[in-house]
This record gives sequence, C-alpha cells and structure tokens, in this order.
Amino acid sequence: MELSWLGHSCFRLRGKEATLITDPPAPSTGYSLGRISADIVTISHHHPGHDYAKGVGGDPKVVDGPGEYEIEQVLITGVWNYHDNEHGKQHGRNTSYLITMDDVRICHLGDLGDLLDDHAQETLNGADVLLIPVGGGNALDAGKAVEVIAQIEPRIIVPMHYATPAYKPTEAALDPVEKFCREMGIEVAEPLPKAVITKATLPAEPQVIVLAYRG
Repeated sequence: MELSWLGHSCFRLRGKEATLITDPPAPSTGYSLGRISADIVTISHHHPGHDYAKGVGGDPKVVDGPGEYEIEQVLITGVWNYHDNEHGKQHGRNTSYLITMDDVRICHLGDLGDLLDDHAQETLNGADVLLIPVGGGNALDAGKAVEVIAQIEPRIIVPMHYATPAYKPTEAALDPVEKFCREMGIEVAEPLPKAVITKATLPAEPQVIVLAYRG
C-alpha cells in the first residue's frame, strides 16, 4: 500500500486493487487535488476542508458515515465520535474509519476533537497505521493527539491537519507539526514524498512518519 498526503486531512491510499482518498479538501483551504481520481472516497464530516468529493475523478464510491463497507476488496469500518470535547455541542459528530487494504489496517481519525470513547477505541485499537490530526483548531492538538495514540497503539503514526505554508485557515488557525514532534519527544524528520507500507515491513516499535503534501 502506497500512502501519500494531499494536504490537510487528505491522503491517497493506493493498493493493489483500489485507490482511496480520505477527506478531500476544497480549494479554499489552499490545497489543490489537481487531476486526481479514485475508486473510493471517505468523508469524516461535512466541512469544505473535508468533503470536496466532487474534486475527485473516476466516479468513486463515497463512504459518508458509520457502518461496515466492502468496496473493491477494501474493508472499511466507520465509527461515530465527536468533533469537539463537549460531546458534539460545538461542532457536531465526526466519523473515524478503519480501512483494511492489502492486509494493512489504516485508521483515519478525521476531525476527532477528543479522546475516543470505549466503543470507538475498541473498533480502532490495533490499527497498523494511524492518520491523526495534531494541529489543534477544531480537532486534536498535540497533547491530545499523544493521548489518542496511546489508546490505539499503532505501529506507524502519520500527523495531519496542521499548519503548512499552503494552508489557508477556514475556521481556526492550526499549530505546526513541530509542536507535535516535541510532544512525542522526537526530532522533526525531513518530510517524505510518500510511504510504501506492507504488513511485513511494519516497524517493531511505534514510528512517526511526516509526509510532504503534494502542492
């Protein structure tokens, strides 16, 4: 499975049988999808930074909420949680997804705003790869992100939803990824253009991978 970051909370997961796009952002965020196509699009919640499915070509199947799905041999489980730390009173609900592609389990948290409840933790715990918001604003900040990582115990952690030179705040300003790295007690690594992940090459100890967004 090849993983690349298209900016904000948007990733492209390219497997042997299908390509999946998470949370496609509208151009108003400062990120451009370009001429991208996919078989599947997942949407965590309806906000211009996360639900621009019409920007994805290829007539993809859109997964938009909790449930269990099987599309093009990709297994997807969506689970409700909250977009804030007041049980959704501020920003409503969010869907996090556990995606199984090429025997690798990838968790995309969307705009999770608080710790996982017992049901969500049980569903998402043990994911191999965790795509997690770290920049604050209306989602997890660096400190909360570290707590959620402990709930899921992934092997690979990929930060998302943080400030970059391209990002144009549509609601709240975001912190840079360096703040998250400090919370994790690691040096900020040179961003990688993509990551190729297989079940056989998962690290024995948790590893943070910072990806460069495709401008």
